[in-house]
Amino acid sequence: MRRALRRATDGVALDATEAATLLHARGDDLETLMAAASRARDAHLVAEGREGLVTYSRKVFVPLTRLCRDRCHYCTFATVPHRLDSPYLERDEVLEIARQGAAAGCKEALFTLGDRPEDRWSAAAEWLRARGYDSTVDYVRSCAIAVLEETGLLPHLNPGVLSWSELTRLKPVAPSMGMMLETTAERLWRDKGGPHFGSPDKEPAVRLRVLTDAGRVAVPFTSGILIGIGETRAERAESLLALRRVARQYGHVQEIIVQNFRAKPDTAMRGMPDADLHDLAATIAVARLLMPSGVSVQAPPNLVGDEQLLMLRAGIDDWGGVSPVTPDHVNPESPWPQIEALAAQTAEGGFRLRERLTAYPRYVRNGLAGDSTQWLDLRVAAHVAALSTPDGLAAEDAEVVGREWQEPDGGFESVGRTDLHRSIDTEGRSDERRGDFDTVYGDWDELRTQLPTGAPERLDADVRAALRLAGSNPAALLEETNTAAAMALMTCDGAALDELAGIADGLRRDAVGDDVTYIVNRNINFSNICYVGCRFCAFAQRERDADAYRLSPEEVADRAEEAWRAGATEVCMQGGIDPRLPVSGYADLVRAVRQRVPEMHVHAFSPMEIVSAAAKAGVSIADWLAELKEAGLGSIPGTAAEILDDDVRWVLTKGKLPAAEWIEVISTAHRLGIPTTSTMMYGHVDTPEHWLGHLRTLARVQDTARENGSDGFTEFVPLPFVHRNAPIYLAGLARPGPTRRDNRAVHAMARVLLHGRVDNVQCSWVKLGDDGTSEVLNGGANDLGGTLMEETISRMAGSEHGSARTIEQLHELAARVGRTARQRTTTYGRAGRVQLGLTEV
Repeated sequence: MRRALRRATDGVALDATEAATLLHARGDDLETLMAAASRARDAHLVAEGREGLVTYSRKVFVPLTRLCRDRCHYCTFATVPHRLDSPYLERDEVLEIARQGAAAGCKEALFTLGDRPEDRWSAAAEWLRARGYDSTVDYVRSCAIAVLEETGLLPHLNPGVLSWSELTRLKPVAPSMGMMLETTAERLWRDKGGPHFGSPDKEPAVRLRVLTDAGRVAVPFTSGILIGIGETRAERAESLLALRRVARQYGHVQEIIVQNFRAKPDTAMRGMPDADLHDLAATIAVARLLMPSGVSVQAPPNLVGDEQLLMLRAGIDDWGGVSPVTPDHVNPESPWPQIEALAAQTAEGGFRLRERLTAYPRYVRNGLAGDSTQWLDLRVAAHVAALSTPDGLAAEDAEVVGREWQEPDGGFESVGRTDLHRSIDTEGRSDERRGDFDTVYGDWDELRTQLPTGAPERLDADVRAALRLAGSNPAALLEETNTAAAMALMTCDGAALDELAGIADGLRRDAVGDDVTYIVNRNINFSNICYVGCRFCAFAQRERDADAYRLSPEEVADRAEEAWRAGATEVCMQGGIDPRLPVSGYADLVRAVRQRVPEMHVHAFSPMEIVSAAAKAGVSIADWLAELKEAGLGSIPGTAAEILDDDVRWVLTKGKLPAAEWIEVISTAHRLGIPTTSTMMYGHVDTPEHWLGHLRTLARVQDTARENGSDGFTEFVPLPFVHRNAPIYLAGLARPGPTRRDNRAVHAMARVLLHGRVDNVQCSWVKLGDDGTSEVLNGGANDLGGTLMEETISRMAGSEHGSARTIEQLHELAARVGRTARQRTTTYGRAGRVQLGLTEV
């Protein structure tokens, strides 16, 4: 204890053992611990610009539904349908609560509800269905919009466990969200008799996944722990450390609630003793010492009796939400303190009580200033700005009235460095890296601990037998029983690699013949403004960065028309996840091109763009794709795949869609008759095992498409990682791209593993150069991609092979390997409009 207290007093980072030891502090030891925590709290307040202030949020409590699919043994909030007049509050009831709050000066509407009650209770599912909602999350979204538009209160959403896509859908309607971690002690969930037994949403791994997904989506998030439910001190310390890790990585955890268990009648844990308040004080103090500066520590003031001063001494800097209108529906036996009384107690502790908004001041300030991370969606930013002061706290005299939520539809203008597609080849980038390099991508040191371990290993399996299998039954290498053989080939070199390339080239000849195909097309990257934080991407810029730009639909149409006059049959349009793109923006781009050039094939929008746009519009992926198809979308690129393994994806990207979401978008497109490409970016933090897993995933997706009567993937495009300006390389975490051996092996194995499923394997001349392209054309590849006319993404990353090729140059590339080049359509038909030369655009 003495050593741990000394380290705490000295401000040294505590490990799990020391944190657990300090949780036992009592008497003089507790006083010493609280003094150290108070100093840490005061430093945190100074750093946050609110020295001497303890905050609270003036709120109303909206118990949207008390039904829940979980069975927590201490909860009185959740109940059963026959005890309720209705499974959910009606929308008008929600608005009435919010209006009462607005009249009383509240600024937050706290939505609290059970997890996915429709999965357990038919009454809940029927109620939602009768009102046109597919899920509780859909209804939460609708009610949050209504509260914003009709009352002006800011929703804080606590719907429980959410997926990445659900967080993405809800972010536009709420400045903040929350979910208590409660504990990482798995036995309390797994073992019969534990407080969380029989509650699927209380599995610690599931709740930690929600916390990390919230960080990836950049949602200001509230979490915390519940103490006294049977956890050990070591388990409690580990729960706090888990919260610290995710807070450091993503910077989105705005507060940690340390809540004490209180036994309630009519629950399975009614005989358990209440958590001791000195135990609570010790836990608050340890939480303050463990959490990074910038994360507030809160204790609910209605659960600590008259010991508010003890909690202040322990290190809290926030009291949470306090309502002058509604009771605490989770703890109905504990009324909220009067705000005036709470202010007096806070003053007695040496602090001044100030009202904050549901999002903490740093997120309000940065969100409204257009910070590196897009903490506030544009559709709620105006609502937040109307209720905030310049320092990000609540404007106590602000008028709380409803304001329009959805931005008006309409066009957008060209802004910024719109000539980047040309000047990138002559003038280059303005800066090697973004000005927010040290913050926008998360904590690099924490990320380093998540890297896949070990260098690529060359296997000593029977390569000769694996080569025989590749030649006789290539699809068999996809089977799990043949993993060793597949990996032997994926890692082979020398004569074995030469023979593998020969087998792949023979399969290529059998599948598509000897023609080397290409398309006359133009890439149009309509915006590079993006705040997702992909760590491999050197293309994305903040709106205020020197290289940032956005193109209007008219300018996109101009470029499409130029391309058509030069002989192009396709435009490929992709861009950053630009927060200022209006809801109609993607369809507007497609329509602009098709109206200007009716015969032009529009190949556009990555799965990430589609997911983000659908969430912004509040519709399903299928509905959004159907609208784009009606507007004239012909096909979509299977980019944003990177590596379809989330352990790798979450190192490569901070906020991009999970692998399952990518698969859902692609599969939905296939069901709707929209063909797609498929891609894999390799040579960064991945290993050959990941390449094999990725190709197996693509094979399964293609099998599903064929079973549903769709052609599915038109091609597979291996994309070598371009490292030079990539943030993850500059931070020292990634390799400098794939080796020559890697390029040959990936292209050859793609041909072998996808034989009979995906006929076309494309090589990227932009990334490989002429020599690399020639090698893979002799080892399974049959397609050169396009003329491109402009290529900004790879060039911003540091590719040195140009951004456009003429028809003649593509024919020369084919001739280098003794083959003939042939122009194709997007879907690999013979081009009806053959261009013999390419006019410069």
